[in-house]
Amino acid sequence: MKHFLSVDAYINSFPEDVKIKLVAMRKIILETAPEAVESISYGMPAYKLRKKPLVYFGAYKNHIGFYATPTGHKQFQKELSKYKQGKGSVQFPLNEALPLDLIGKMVAFRMEEVGGR
Repeated sequence: MKHFLSVDAYINSFPEDVKIKLVAMRKIILETAPEAVESISYGMPAYKLRKKPLVYFGAYKNHIGFYATPTGHKQFQKELSKYKQGKGSVQFPLNEALPLDLIGKMVAFRMEEVGGR
């Protein structure tokens, strides 16, 4: 696993087509949760609010993984049903547009869970 010192360094380590998606993911997270603290955790971009994990994301060979903890995914189970999932994770294929509205809703839900609104 590569070690990154910043989210910018993480994003810039990917090819341009992936970088565009990662920038969009980051933008929707920060627009929805402007008070969130951005860092690298578990080797990927991580966002915390009130020192509690909010969401994470990471790029892989064929997808972008999004981690809103199990509760965030359970709340949006129907909307996420078309994507491959694991406990607390969803995979957005690189060959499809990111569901930015859904991601924003998931971030907002997580903010309410951690007392951010």
